[in-house]
Amino acid sequence: MRNSRRSAVDPFIVMDVMEAARAAEEAGRHIIHMEVGQPGTGAPAEARARLAHDMEAGPLGYSVALGIPELRAQIARLYGEWYGLDLNPDRVVITSGASGGFLLAFSALFDTGARVGLGEPCYPSYRQILRALDLEPVGIPTTLDTRLQPVAADVTAHRLDGLIVASPGNPSGTMLGREEMTALAGACAEADIAFLSDEIYHGIEYEAKAVSALEVTDEVYVLNSFSKYFSMTGWRAGWMVVPDDHVRTIERLAQNMFICAPHAAQRLALYAMECGAELQTNLAVYAENRRLMIEGLPKAGFAHVAPPDGAFYVYADVSDLTDDSRAFAAEILDKAGVAVTPGLDFDPHRGHHWLRFSYARSTEDIREGLDRLARFMAGREVESVAF
Repeated sequence: MRNSRRSAVDPFIVMDVMEAARAAEEAGRHIIHMEVGQPGTGAPAEARARLAHDMEAGPLGYSVALGIPELRAQIARLYGEWYGLDLNPDRVVITSGASGGFLLAFSALFDTGARVGLGEPCYPSYRQILRALDLEPVGIPTTLDTRLQPVAADVTAHRLDGLIVASPGNPSGTMLGREEMTALAGACAEADIAFLSDEIYHGIEYEAKAVSALEVTDEVYVLNSFSKYFSMTGWRAGWMVVPDDHVRTIERLAQNMFICAPHAAQRLALYAMECGAELQTNLAVYAENRRLMIEGLPKAGFAHVAPPDGAFYVYADVSDLTDDSRAFAAEILDKAGVAVTPGLDFDPHRGHHWLRFSYARSTEDIREGLDRLARFMAGREVESVAF
């Protein structure tokens, strides 16, 4: 049977790494997972208990397309608590994970062939979802000097219909300050470019609070998810905040594309938002893991990194070690038993010189992973000298 041209998207390489790690574990090996951005914790215990009660009480059928009102209201209150914003809950849309949000946002904002800018390196699925919708991703190379984030000058340097930013970013963990966010939003407004802000890692910050694009403009689509800070990866619940006059457009699309986000996941999300103590305990683990990574990776031989402001990743320049990050990641998995992600996932042009290390798992795993990496790199150096 024929395939569409739009379906010819690239694989999500980290999923291939996960499969290779799974196969190694099935063969009896113990693998340390630094490849995937998935919290080692599950959804908060109290939230799960409350959901179990709801499921026993009766069926959780369809919700309305925009999401259950209680959850939308709770999210609006969160913007008051975190950013001091008075957000109308009517602007909040519950989605089937952030991925469902991107499908809705791209469908609402862009016509076939529209050019959407992405600061590279970036989350790879932006690029592939755009292609699947017959839109054109436009890579914008970033540098360590700008902390791997796009700048306002990039907006005018490309012929764009839209721009996506992510702060904290994936794979870098770096953030845009208020000044930089304001400049990007202003440049997009001046050029009539749709502005989208991926804020999925908000809540996971260390030395400064992340700036929401909603603090500097209302002319933006903000996308978020319960997967990261709220530790609900498999439940597929997320949200968007959109301008007032876009709500009905999104509602019509959501009705037809998804009917609604999973009702049980929405209920769990509502309860998870009330579990602040457990979520802050998780954050303390990430903070300790970050400290270990910033200290341990250079000692192991991965010296060129952009220290992360948030999220749970370190992106390392390994151009002094390899010209093929995919082969290098496979070697690390094979010889060290540590799964890491090649940078080609995030930057198809320069990613062969980069690796992403995730520190979302337990601190015990991070310590063991760093020890294994140090031994691997020491052995590799010995082999090089012997050769």
